[in-house]
Amino acid sequence: MSDKTEDTGIIEALLARLNAYRLPRLLELKERVDRGETITDNDLQLLERVLEDGREVQPLIDRNPEVQPIYAQMTTLYAEITAKAVQNEQKAT
Repeated sequence: MSDKTEDTGIIEALLARLNAYRLPRLLELKERVDRGETITDNDLQLLERVLEDGREVQPLIDRNPEVQPIYAQMTTLYAEITAKAVQNEQKAT
């Protein structure tokens, strides 16, 4: 199997997981923090997994520029969620 074929399979699996699980949960979390809610331990675990996954797939993203815009959007979403969560936590204390 060629590297490109292997990358394509991995990208398809990652996109399927993103669409089915990660993105819906992240968007729901963004709605909650935008309403001023603080995050839970489960939310924090999700954010940690997303960050770790992002680090792990970085070489794959670098090799496949066609998926870089999606990666950039997810990075922006992550940053928005964490920034707002920190703000909410500071207001709560």
